[in-house]
Amino acid sequence: MLFLVIKDTINMPIPLVNSIASWFLKKRFHQIELFLKYPNEVQNELLQDLLITAKDTEIGRKYDFASISNYRTFADRLPITSYEDTQANIERSRMGENNIFWPTPIKWFAKSSGTTNAKSKFIPVSYESLEDCHYAASKDLLCMYLNNNENSQLFTGKSLRLGGSKELYKENGTVFGDLSAILIDNMPFWAEYSSTPSSKVSLMSDWEYKMQAIVNETIDEKVTSLAGVPSWMLVLLNTVLETTNKQSILDIWPNLEVYFHGGVSFLPYADQYKAILPKKDFRYYEIYNASEGFFAIQDQNSSSELLLMLDYGIFYEFIPMDVYGTPQQRIIPLADVEKNKNYAVVITTNAGLWRYKIGDTIRFTSLHPYRIKVSGRTKHHINVFGEELIIENAEDALKKVCKKTKAQIIDYTAAPIFMSGRDKGAHEWIIEFKTPPEDINYFTELLDNALKSLNSDYEAKRYNNITLNSPKIHIARHHLFYDWLKQQDKLGGQHKVPRLSNTRHYMDALLKLNV
Repeated sequence: MLFLVIKDTINMPIPLVNSIASWFLKKRFHQIELFLKYPNEVQNELLQDLLITAKDTEIGRKYDFASISNYRTFADRLPITSYEDTQANIERSRMGENNIFWPTPIKWFAKSSGTTNAKSKFIPVSYESLEDCHYAASKDLLCMYLNNNENSQLFTGKSLRLGGSKELYKENGTVFGDLSAILIDNMPFWAEYSSTPSSKVSLMSDWEYKMQAIVNETIDEKVTSLAGVPSWMLVLLNTVLETTNKQSILDIWPNLEVYFHGGVSFLPYADQYKAILPKKDFRYYEIYNASEGFFAIQDQNSSSELLLMLDYGIFYEFIPMDVYGTPQQRIIPLADVEKNKNYAVVITTNAGLWRYKIGDTIRFTSLHPYRIKVSGRTKHHINVFGEELIIENAEDALKKVCKKTKAQIIDYTAAPIFMSGRDKGAHEWIIEFKTPPEDINYFTELLDNALKSLNSDYEAKRYNNITLNSPKIHIARHHLFYDWLKQQDKLGGQHKVPRLSNTRHYMDALLKLNV
Protein backbone atom coordinates (compact mmCIF):
# COMPACT_ATOMS: atom_id res chain seq x y z
CA MET A 1 0.00 0.00 0.00
CA LEU A 2 1.27 3.43 -1.00
CA PHE A 3 0.40 5.03 2.34
CA LEU A 4 2.51 2.50 4.21
CA VAL A 5 5.68 4.16 2.98
CA ILE A 6 4.64 7.66 4.03
CA LYS A 7 5.47 7.19 7.70
CA ASP A 8 9.13 6.76 6.89
CA THR A 9 9.45 9.26 4.04
CA ILE A 10 9.19 12.59 5.86
CA ASN A 11 12.97 12.90 6.31
CA MET A 12 14.05 11.03 3.16
CA PRO A 13 15.68 12.81 0.20
CA ILE A 14 13.00 13.84 -2.31
CA PRO A 15 14.33 11.67 -5.22
CA LEU A 16 14.23 8.58 -2.99
CA VAL A 17 10.72 9.38 -1.77
CA ASN A 18 9.44 9.81 -5.31
CA SER A 19 11.23 6.69 -6.58
CA ILE A 20 9.49 4.61 -3.90
CA ALA A 21 6.16 6.18 -4.81
CA SER A 22 6.80 5.61 -8.52
CA TRP A 23 7.23 1.88 -7.90
CA PHE A 24 3.70 1.71 -6.51
CA LEU A 25 2.50 4.05 -9.23
CA LYS A 26 3.75 1.83 -12.06
CA LYS A 27 2.15 -1.23 -10.50
CA ARG A 28 -1.22 0.49 -10.28
CA PHE A 29 -0.95 2.11 -13.71
CA HIS A 30 -0.93 -1.33 -15.32
CA GLN A 31 -4.39 -1.92 -13.86
CA ILE A 32 -5.62 1.54 -14.86
CA GLU A 33 -4.40 0.96 -18.42
CA LEU A 34 -6.54 -2.18 -18.51
CA PHE A 35 -9.80 -0.33 -17.96
CA LEU A 36 -8.67 2.53 -20.20
CA LYS A 37 -8.16 0.04 -23.04
CA TYR A 38 -11.10 -2.27 -22.30
CA PRO A 39 -13.60 -0.13 -20.34
CA ASN A 40 -16.80 -1.95 -21.22
CA GLU A 41 -15.28 -5.39 -20.76
CA VAL A 42 -13.97 -4.38 -17.32
CA GLN A 43 -17.40 -3.04 -16.37
CA ASN A 44 -19.23 -6.17 -17.55
CA GLU A 45 -16.82 -8.44 -15.69
CA LEU A 46 -17.25 -6.31 -12.58
CA LEU A 47 -21.03 -6.64 -12.83
CA GLN A 48 -20.76 -10.43 -13.00
CA ASP A 49 -18.44 -10.43 -9.96
CA LEU A 50 -20.96 -8.35 -7.98
CA LEU A 51 -23.82 -10.67 -8.94
CA ILE A 52 -21.87 -13.83 -8.07
CA THR A 53 -20.70 -12.36 -4.76
CA ALA A 54 -24.25 -11.42 -3.73
CA LYS A 55 -26.17 -14.38 -5.22
CA ASP A 56 -26.97 -15.91 -1.81
CA THR A 57 -28.12 -12.68 -0.19
CA GLU A 58 -31.82 -11.97 0.29
CA ILE A 59 -31.80 -9.64 -2.73
CA GLY A 60 -29.72 -12.11 -4.73
CA ARG A 61 -32.23 -14.92 -4.18
CA LYS A 62 -35.20 -12.64 -4.87
CA TYR A 63 -33.88 -11.71 -8.32
CA ASP A 64 -32.04 -15.01 -8.93
CA PHE A 65 -28.61 -13.41 -9.43
CA ALA A 66 -27.14 -16.86 -10.08
CA SER A 67 -28.95 -17.09 -13.43
CA ILE A 68 -28.01 -13.60 -14.68
CA SER A 69 -25.25 -13.94 -17.25
CA ASN A 70 -25.37 -10.62 -19.12
CA TYR A 71 -26.26 -6.97 -18.75
CA ARG A 72 -29.55 -7.22 -20.64
CA THR A 73 -30.95 -9.79 -18.23
CA PHE A 74 -29.71 -7.73 -15.28
CA ALA A 75 -31.40 -4.59 -16.63
CA ASP A 76 -34.67 -6.38 -17.38
CA ARG A 77 -34.87 -8.12 -14.03
CA LEU A 78 -33.81 -5.50 -11.47
CA PRO A 79 -35.73 -2.23 -11.01
CA ILE A 80 -34.13 1.19 -10.77
CA THR A 81 -34.16 2.22 -7.10
CA SER A 82 -33.97 5.34 -4.96
CA TYR A 83 -33.12 5.67 -1.28
CA GLU A 84 -36.80 5.48 -0.40
CA ASP A 85 -37.04 2.10 -2.18
CA THR A 86 -34.10 0.66 -0.22
CA GLN A 87 -34.65 2.41 3.10
CA ALA A 88 -36.52 -0.47 4.79
CA ASN A 89 -33.70 -2.94 4.03
CA ILE A 90 -31.06 -0.42 5.12
CA GLU A 91 -32.88 0.04 8.44
CA ARG A 92 -32.93 -3.73 8.96
CA SER A 93 -29.20 -3.80 8.27
CA ARG A 94 -28.63 -0.94 10.72
CA MET A 95 -30.43 -2.99 13.36
CA GLY A 96 -27.82 -5.74 12.90
CA GLU A 97 -29.36 -8.07 10.29
CA ASN A 98 -26.87 -9.46 7.79
CA ASN A 99 -26.92 -10.87 4.27
CA ILE A 100 -29.82 -8.72 3.10
CA PHE A 101 -28.24 -6.94 0.13
CA TRP A 102 -24.53 -7.74 0.60
CA PRO A 103 -22.93 -10.93 1.97
CA THR A 104 -20.33 -9.45 4.33
CA PRO A 105 -21.68 -7.70 7.45
CA ILE A 106 -22.31 -3.98 7.00
CA LYS A 107 -20.76 -2.30 10.01
CA TRP A 108 -20.70 1.32 8.85
CA PHE A 109 -23.39 3.66 7.54
CA ALA A 110 -22.55 7.08 6.11
CA LYS A 111 -25.11 9.57 7.36
CA SER A 112 -26.01 11.67 4.36
CA SER A 113 -24.80 15.24 4.53
CA GLY A 114 -26.47 16.42 1.36
CA THR A 115 -28.47 19.57 0.78
CA THR A 116 -31.97 18.37 0.11
CA ASN A 117 -33.83 18.11 3.40
CA ALA A 118 -33.57 17.49 7.11
CA LYS A 119 -34.34 13.80 6.74
CA SER A 120 -31.15 11.77 7.12
CA LYS A 121 -30.07 9.02 4.79
CA PHE A 122 -27.86 6.17 5.98
CA ILE A 123 -25.75 4.83 3.11
CA PRO A 124 -24.23 1.36 3.67
CA VAL A 125 -20.43 1.21 3.64
CA SER A 126 -19.06 -2.32 3.40
CA TYR A 127 -15.50 -3.39 4.12
CA GLU A 128 -15.06 -3.90 0.37
CA SER A 129 -16.27 -0.39 -0.52
CA LEU A 130 -14.09 1.11 2.21
CA GLU A 131 -10.92 -0.63 1.02
CA ASP A 132 -11.50 -1.19 -2.71
CA CYS A 133 -13.26 2.08 -3.46
CA HIS A 134 -12.71 4.95 -1.02
CA TYR A 135 -9.18 4.13 0.15
CA ALA A 136 -8.14 2.81 -3.27
CA ALA A 137 -9.22 6.10 -4.82
CA SER A 138 -7.12 8.08 -2.34
CA LYS A 139 -4.06 6.12 -3.40
CA ASP A 140 -4.89 6.51 -7.09
CA LEU A 141 -5.26 10.25 -6.64
CA LEU A 142 -1.73 10.43 -5.30
CA CYS A 143 -0.46 8.16 -8.06
CA MET A 144 -1.92 10.35 -10.78
CA TYR A 145 -0.71 13.53 -9.17
CA LEU A 146 2.84 12.21 -8.78
CA ASN A 147 2.84 10.83 -12.31
CA ASN A 148 2.06 14.32 -13.60
CA ASN A 149 4.42 16.13 -11.22
CA GLU A 150 7.69 14.22 -10.97
CA ASN A 151 9.40 16.89 -8.86
CA SER A 152 6.65 16.99 -6.28
CA GLN A 153 7.65 17.38 -2.62
CA LEU A 154 4.27 16.15 -1.42
CA PHE A 155 5.63 13.44 0.86
CA THR A 156 8.05 15.74 2.66
CA GLY A 157 5.16 17.26 4.60
CA LYS A 158 1.59 16.59 5.67
CA SER A 159 -1.86 16.81 4.15
CA LEU A 160 -4.29 19.11 5.91
CA ARG A 161 -7.58 17.22 5.71
CA LEU A 162 -10.90 18.88 6.49
CA GLY A 163 -13.60 16.34 7.25
CA GLY A 164 -17.10 16.45 8.59
CA SER A 165 -18.06 17.78 11.99
CA LYS A 166 -20.28 14.91 13.02
CA GLU A 167 -19.29 12.38 15.65
CA LEU A 168 -19.66 8.66 15.09
CA TYR A 169 -22.58 7.02 16.81
CA LYS A 170 -22.99 3.33 17.63
CA GLU A 171 -26.27 1.44 17.61
CA ASN A 172 -27.01 -2.30 17.51
CA GLY A 173 -23.41 -3.14 16.72
CA THR A 174 -23.29 -0.79 13.74
CA VAL A 175 -21.73 2.68 13.41
CA PHE A 176 -23.06 5.73 11.60
CA GLY A 177 -21.69 9.21 10.96
CA ASP A 178 -20.33 11.51 8.29
CA LEU A 179 -18.43 9.55 5.61
CA SER A 180 -15.24 11.53 6.24
CA ALA A 181 -15.51 10.64 9.94
CA ILE A 182 -15.83 6.94 9.05
CA LEU A 183 -12.80 7.16 6.76
CA ILE A 184 -10.70 8.99 9.36
CA ASP A 185 -11.81 6.68 12.18
CA ASN A 186 -10.77 3.57 10.23
CA MET A 187 -7.42 4.81 8.95
CA PRO A 188 -4.47 2.89 10.45
CA PHE A 189 -2.54 4.61 13.23
CA TRP A 190 0.44 5.33 11.00
CA ALA A 191 -1.72 7.51 8.74
CA GLU A 192 -1.51 10.17 11.45
CA TYR A 193 2.11 10.71 10.36
CA SER A 194 1.03 12.01 6.96
CA SER A 195 -2.07 13.98 7.96
CA THR A 196 -3.05 16.94 10.09
CA PRO A 197 -4.98 17.72 12.23
CA SER A 198 -5.10 14.69 14.52
CA SER A 199 -8.07 12.34 14.38
CA LYS A 200 -9.19 13.68 17.75
CA VAL A 201 -9.53 17.20 16.36
CA SER A 202 -10.83 16.04 12.97
CA LEU A 203 -13.76 14.26 14.60
CA MET A 204 -14.85 17.14 16.87
CA SER A 205 -18.59 17.68 16.57
CA ASP A 206 -18.75 21.45 17.27
CA TRP A 207 -17.80 22.94 13.88
CA GLU A 208 -17.01 26.45 15.07
CA TYR A 209 -14.86 25.24 17.98
CA LYS A 210 -13.18 22.74 15.67
CA MET A 211 -12.16 25.48 13.22
CA GLN A 212 -9.96 27.19 15.77
CA ALA A 213 -8.66 23.86 17.10
CA ILE A 214 -7.54 22.92 13.57
CA VAL A 215 -5.80 26.25 13.14
CA ASN A 216 -4.00 25.92 16.46
CA GLU A 217 -2.83 22.41 15.67
CA THR A 218 -1.74 22.94 12.06
CA ILE A 219 -0.13 26.37 11.74
CA ASP A 220 3.25 25.07 12.90
CA GLU A 221 3.12 21.91 10.77
CA LYS A 222 4.82 21.51 7.41
CA VAL A 223 1.74 21.31 5.21
CA THR A 224 2.25 20.37 1.55
CA SER A 225 -1.35 19.64 0.48
CA LEU A 226 -4.96 20.45 1.33
CA ALA A 227 -7.99 18.17 1.03
CA GLY A 228 -11.64 19.09 1.56
CA VAL A 229 -14.80 20.76 0.25
CA PRO A 230 -14.01 24.20 -1.32
CA SER A 231 -16.63 26.20 0.58
CA TRP A 232 -15.59 24.95 4.02
CA MET A 233 -11.86 24.86 3.25
CA LEU A 234 -12.10 28.54 2.35
CA VAL A 235 -13.65 29.25 5.77
CA LEU A 236 -10.75 27.42 7.41
CA LEU A 237 -8.06 29.19 5.37
CA ASN A 238 -9.57 32.60 6.09
CA THR A 239 -9.61 31.69 9.79
CA VAL A 240 -5.92 30.77 9.48
CA LEU A 241 -5.17 34.19 7.94
CA GLU A 242 -7.14 36.02 10.62
CA THR A 243 -5.40 34.11 13.41
CA THR A 244 -1.90 34.66 12.02
CA ASN A 245 -2.55 38.17 10.65
CA LYS A 246 -1.11 37.13 7.28
CA GLN A 247 -2.27 37.96 3.75
CA SER A 248 -1.18 34.75 2.05
CA ILE A 249 -1.52 31.10 3.06
CA LEU A 250 1.95 30.60 1.58
CA ASP A 251 3.36 32.81 4.33
CA ILE A 252 2.25 30.10 6.78
CA TRP A 253 2.84 26.98 4.68
CA PRO A 254 5.46 27.90 2.03
CA ASN A 255 5.74 24.27 0.86
CA LEU A 256 2.05 23.98 -0.02
CA GLU A 257 1.73 22.74 -3.61
CA VAL A 258 -1.73 21.21 -4.26
CA TYR A 259 -5.34 21.32 -3.15
CA PHE A 260 -7.45 18.17 -3.65
CA HIS A 261 -11.09 19.25 -3.70
CA GLY A 262 -14.58 17.96 -4.38
CA GLY A 263 -18.15 18.05 -3.12
CA VAL A 264 -19.20 21.32 -4.77
CA SER A 265 -18.20 23.19 -7.92
CA PHE A 266 -14.89 25.01 -7.57
CA LEU A 267 -15.81 27.76 -10.04
CA PRO A 268 -17.41 30.24 -7.59
CA TYR A 269 -14.39 30.03 -5.30
CA ALA A 270 -11.50 29.90 -7.78
CA ASP A 271 -10.58 33.60 -7.67
CA GLN A 272 -10.71 33.71 -3.88
CA TYR A 273 -8.31 30.77 -3.65
CA LYS A 274 -5.93 32.35 -6.14
CA ALA A 275 -5.94 35.53 -4.07
CA ILE A 276 -4.79 33.78 -0.89
CA LEU A 277 -2.59 31.22 -2.70
CA PRO A 278 -0.62 33.50 -5.07
CA LYS A 279 1.58 30.85 -6.64
CA LYS A 280 1.60 30.40 -10.41
CA ASP A 281 2.34 26.69 -10.37
CA PHE A 282 0.00 25.83 -7.49
CA ARG A 283 -2.09 22.79 -8.44
CA TYR A 284 -5.81 22.15 -8.02
CA TYR A 285 -6.98 18.55 -8.37
CA GLU A 286 -10.67 17.73 -8.40
CA ILE A 287 -12.34 14.52 -7.25
CA TYR A 288 -15.89 13.24 -7.53
CA ASN A 289 -17.03 11.19 -4.57
CA ALA A 290 -20.07 10.75 -2.35
CA SER A 291 -21.27 8.59 0.52
CA GLU A 292 -22.21 5.96 -2.05
CA GLY A 293 -18.73 5.69 -3.54
CA PHE A 294 -15.72 7.30 -5.17
CA PHE A 295 -16.38 7.79 -8.88
CA ALA A 296 -13.87 9.95 -10.74
CA ILE A 297 -10.49 11.65 -10.41
CA GLN A 298 -8.76 14.48 -12.25
CA ASP A 299 -5.88 12.72 -14.00
CA GLN A 300 -4.31 15.68 -15.81
CA ASN A 301 -2.75 18.94 -14.67
CA SER A 302 -4.74 22.05 -15.54
CA SER A 303 -7.86 20.16 -16.64
CA SER A 304 -11.29 20.10 -15.04
CA GLU A 305 -12.19 16.81 -16.74
CA LEU A 306 -12.41 13.78 -14.45
CA LEU A 307 -11.44 10.24 -15.37
CA LEU A 308 -14.28 7.83 -14.56
CA MET A 309 -12.74 5.05 -12.46
CA LEU A 310 -14.12 1.70 -13.61
CA ASP A 311 -12.58 -0.84 -11.24
CA TYR A 312 -13.67 0.34 -7.79
CA GLY A 313 -16.49 -2.18 -7.45
CA ILE A 314 -19.06 0.20 -9.00
CA PHE A 315 -21.06 -0.68 -12.12
CA TYR A 316 -22.43 2.37 -13.94
CA GLU A 317 -25.64 3.03 -15.83
CA PHE A 318 -27.10 6.31 -17.05
CA ILE A 319 -30.46 7.95 -17.68
CA PRO A 320 -30.53 10.70 -20.35
CA MET A 321 -31.87 13.79 -18.61
CA ASP A 322 -34.02 14.80 -21.58
CA VAL A 323 -36.27 11.81 -20.78
CA TYR A 324 -35.62 11.53 -17.03
CA GLY A 325 -38.81 10.95 -15.06
CA THR A 326 -40.96 10.71 -18.20
CA PRO A 327 -42.77 7.70 -19.74
CA GLN A 328 -39.95 7.65 -22.31
CA GLN A 329 -37.25 7.25 -19.65
CA ARG A 330 -34.56 4.74 -20.60
CA ILE A 331 -31.47 3.43 -18.86
CA ILE A 332 -28.27 2.77 -20.79
CA PRO A 333 -24.89 1.19 -19.96
CA LEU A 334 -21.56 2.96 -20.26
CA ALA A 335 -21.04 1.60 -23.78
CA ASP A 336 -24.03 3.59 -25.11
CA VAL A 337 -23.34 7.07 -23.70
CA GLU A 338 -22.71 10.07 -25.96
CA LYS A 339 -20.53 13.13 -25.53
CA ASN A 340 -21.96 16.37 -24.16
CA LYS A 341 -25.32 14.92 -23.14
CA ASN A 342 -26.61 15.31 -19.62
CA TYR A 343 -27.13 12.03 -17.72
CA ALA A 344 -28.42 11.01 -14.31
CA VAL A 345 -26.05 8.48 -12.70
CA VAL A 346 -27.23 5.02 -11.61
CA ILE A 347 -24.85 2.73 -9.70
CA THR A 348 -24.57 -0.85 -8.51
CA THR A 349 -21.93 -1.19 -5.80
CA ASN A 350 -19.85 -3.49 -3.62
CA ALA A 351 -21.82 -2.21 -0.63
CA GLY A 352 -25.11 -3.66 -1.87
CA LEU A 353 -26.73 -0.75 -3.68
CA TRP A 354 -28.44 -2.21 -6.76
CA ARG A 355 -29.33 0.07 -9.69
CA TYR A 356 -29.43 3.01 -7.31
CA LYS A 357 -30.00 6.63 -8.42
CA ILE A 358 -27.48 8.79 -6.59
CA GLY A 359 -29.13 12.06 -7.64
CA ASP A 360 -26.15 13.50 -9.56
CA THR A 361 -25.99 14.47 -13.20
CA ILE A 362 -22.87 14.34 -15.36
CA ARG A 363 -21.89 14.79 -18.97
CA PHE A 364 -19.12 13.03 -20.85
CA THR A 365 -16.38 15.22 -22.27
CA SER A 366 -14.49 12.25 -23.73
CA LEU A 367 -15.35 8.64 -24.61
CA HIS A 368 -11.77 7.41 -25.15
CA PRO A 369 -11.11 7.36 -22.23
CA TYR A 370 -14.33 8.07 -20.40
CA ARG A 371 -13.94 11.51 -18.85
CA ILE A 372 -16.74 13.50 -17.27
CA LYS A 373 -17.81 16.77 -15.71
CA VAL A 374 -20.34 16.91 -12.91
CA SER A 375 -23.20 19.07 -14.17
CA GLY A 376 -25.57 19.14 -11.19
CA ARG A 377 -28.27 17.26 -9.33
CA THR A 378 -31.44 15.66 -10.64
CA LYS A 379 -33.45 17.60 -8.05
CA HIS A 380 -31.42 20.81 -8.18
CA HIS A 381 -32.40 22.55 -11.38
CA ILE A 382 -35.10 24.98 -12.46
CA ASN A 383 -37.53 23.68 -15.07
CA VAL A 384 -40.82 25.27 -14.01
CA PHE A 385 -41.20 26.99 -17.38
CA GLY A 386 -39.37 24.48 -19.61
CA GLU A 387 -36.07 26.34 -19.35
CA GLU A 388 -34.02 23.35 -18.05
CA LEU A 389 -31.54 25.51 -16.16
CA ILE A 390 -28.89 23.29 -14.54
CA ILE A 391 -26.16 24.05 -12.03
CA GLU A 392 -23.43 23.93 -14.67
CA ASN A 393 -25.20 26.73 -16.60
CA ALA A 394 -25.48 28.84 -13.46
CA GLU A 395 -21.83 28.34 -12.45
CA ASP A 396 -20.50 29.14 -15.92
CA ALA A 397 -22.70 32.23 -16.26
CA LEU A 398 -21.73 33.58 -12.84
CA LYS A 399 -18.05 33.04 -13.61
CA LYS A 400 -18.35 35.12 -16.79
CA VAL A 401 -20.25 37.91 -15.08
CA CYS A 402 -17.94 38.05 -12.06
CA LYS A 403 -14.92 38.29 -14.35
CA LYS A 404 -16.48 41.22 -16.19
CA THR A 405 -17.69 43.07 -13.09
CA LYS A 406 -14.79 42.10 -10.80
CA ALA A 407 -17.30 40.70 -8.29
CA GLN A 408 -16.60 37.73 -6.00
CA ILE A 409 -19.29 35.36 -4.76
CA ILE A 410 -19.39 33.50 -1.45
CA ASP A 411 -22.68 31.61 -1.96
CA TYR A 412 -25.94 31.78 -3.88
CA THR A 413 -29.23 30.06 -4.59
CA ALA A 414 -31.97 30.59 -7.17
CA ALA A 415 -35.64 29.65 -7.41
CA PRO A 416 -38.64 30.37 -9.63
CA ILE A 417 -41.10 33.21 -9.24
CA PHE A 418 -44.30 31.46 -10.27
CA MET A 419 -46.80 32.94 -12.69
CA SER A 420 -49.75 34.62 -11.03
CA GLY A 421 -52.70 35.88 -13.02
CA ARG A 422 -51.28 38.00 -15.81
CA ASP A 423 -47.87 38.21 -14.16
CA LYS A 424 -45.21 36.21 -15.93
CA GLY A 425 -42.66 34.04 -14.21
CA ALA A 426 -39.02 34.78 -13.50
CA HIS A 427 -35.96 33.49 -11.66
CA GLU A 428 -35.14 34.94 -8.27
CA TRP A 429 -31.57 34.88 -7.00
CA ILE A 430 -30.06 35.63 -3.62
CA ILE A 431 -26.28 36.09 -3.77
CA GLU A 432 -23.80 36.71 -0.98
CA PHE A 433 -20.83 38.63 -2.32
CA LYS A 434 -17.34 38.92 -0.93
CA THR A 435 -16.78 41.73 -3.42
CA PRO A 436 -20.11 43.07 -4.69
CA PRO A 437 -20.53 44.57 -8.17
CA GLU A 438 -20.69 48.35 -8.43
CA ASP A 439 -24.04 48.15 -10.21
CA ILE A 440 -26.36 45.23 -9.34
CA ASN A 441 -28.67 46.09 -12.26
CA TYR A 442 -25.80 45.78 -14.71
CA PHE A 443 -24.75 42.52 -13.01
CA THR A 444 -28.33 41.22 -13.44
CA GLU A 445 -28.37 42.16 -17.13
CA LEU A 446 -25.04 40.42 -17.74
CA LEU A 447 -26.19 37.29 -15.88
CA ASP A 448 -29.39 37.14 -17.91
CA ASN A 449 -27.44 37.45 -21.17
CA ALA A 450 -24.86 34.87 -20.08
CA LEU A 451 -27.60 32.35 -19.26
CA LYS A 452 -29.18 32.98 -22.66
CA SER A 453 -25.87 32.28 -24.37
CA LEU A 454 -25.39 29.01 -22.43
CA ASN A 455 -28.92 27.62 -22.49
CA SER A 456 -31.13 27.81 -25.59
CA ASP A 457 -34.25 26.76 -23.66
CA TYR A 458 -33.76 29.64 -21.21
CA GLU A 459 -33.13 31.99 -24.15
CA ALA A 460 -36.37 30.88 -25.83
CA LYS A 461 -38.42 31.49 -22.66
CA ARG A 462 -36.81 34.91 -22.21
CA TYR A 463 -37.32 35.98 -25.84
CA ASN A 464 -39.41 39.18 -25.72
CA ASN A 465 -40.35 38.16 -22.15
CA ILE A 466 -42.71 35.56 -23.66
CA THR A 467 -42.67 33.33 -20.54
CA LEU A 468 -39.97 34.70 -18.25
CA ASN A 469 -39.27 38.23 -17.13
CA SER A 470 -35.68 39.23 -16.40
CA PRO A 471 -34.18 37.74 -13.23
CA LYS A 472 -34.49 39.37 -9.84
CA ILE A 473 -31.37 39.45 -7.64
CA HIS A 474 -31.17 40.11 -3.90
CA ILE A 475 -27.84 40.91 -2.28
CA ALA A 476 -27.49 38.71 0.79
CA ARG A 477 -26.24 40.11 4.07
CA HIS A 478 -22.88 38.95 5.37
CA HIS A 479 -22.95 35.36 6.74
CA LEU A 480 -26.53 34.73 5.58
CA PHE A 481 -25.86 31.26 4.17
CA TYR A 482 -23.58 30.33 7.06
CA ASP A 483 -26.30 31.31 9.54
CA TRP A 484 -28.91 29.37 7.57
CA LEU A 485 -26.79 26.21 7.58
CA LYS A 486 -26.02 26.67 11.28
CA GLN A 487 -29.72 27.03 12.01
CA GLN A 488 -30.25 23.59 10.46
CA ASP A 489 -27.22 22.02 12.17
CA LYS A 490 -25.48 21.66 8.81
CA LEU A 491 -22.13 23.37 9.32
CA GLY A 492 -19.03 21.74 7.85
CA GLY A 493 -18.37 18.43 6.16
CA GLN A 494 -20.13 17.87 2.84
CA HIS A 495 -23.06 20.14 3.70
CA LYS A 496 -23.67 22.70 1.01
CA VAL A 497 -26.12 25.34 -0.10
CA PRO A 498 -28.65 24.10 -2.70
CA ARG A 499 -27.90 26.11 -5.81
CA LEU A 500 -31.11 25.72 -7.83
CA SER A 501 -34.57 24.54 -6.89
CA ASN A 502 -37.94 24.05 -8.57
CA THR A 503 -39.64 25.22 -5.37
CA ARG A 504 -39.35 28.30 -3.18
CA HIS A 505 -38.63 26.33 0.01
CA TYR A 506 -35.01 27.48 0.36
CA MET A 507 -35.53 30.93 -1.15
CA ASP A 508 -38.36 31.93 1.18
CA ALA A 509 -36.46 30.72 4.25
CA LEU A 510 -33.33 32.65 3.24
CA LEU A 511 -35.25 35.84 2.43
CA LYS A 512 -36.76 35.77 5.93
CA LEU A 513 -33.25 35.58 7.40
CA ASN A 514 -31.88 38.27 5.11
CA VAL A 515 -32.49 41.18 7.45
